[in-house]
Amino acid sequence: MNATRKLFLVVIAAVEAATGLGLLLLPSVPFALLLGLESGTVETIFVGRIAGAALLAIGIASWIARQDELNPSLFGLLVGILIYNTGVAILLVYAGTVLKMTGVMLWPTVAFHAVLAVWGGLLLRGIPSELR
Repeated sequence: MNATRKLFLVVIAAVEAATGLGLLLLPSVPFALLLGLESGTVETIFVGRIAGAALLAIGIASWIARQDELNPSLFGLLVGILIYNTGVAILLVYAGTVLKMTGVMLWPTVAFHAVLAVWGGLLLRGIPSELR
């Protein structure tokens, strides 16, 4: 097992599971920290909880896969995580620059997801083509 890949999956598991639980239980807190929203509509809270369930699933899948040997399923998980982190970084930049939605944690979160996207991309570069 590649130690760097294991560390990556542990980081993803911890951060995304915690964020997912936060969105499921108290969605207004992450909304305030990331986007500066003082209160959300019922619809916003509901969609936030759906996102929380998805993040919790990503976190759990990453935790379970942390010990796996490299195989096509693990490759698929890593590609999915790369797409997620890239998309989140882009969408949060859009929220901050175009929509002017900024909370105290917006830019640190953008930087964190950008770093995770680069890290994930570098991990994928080292995977042999027969496992892709």
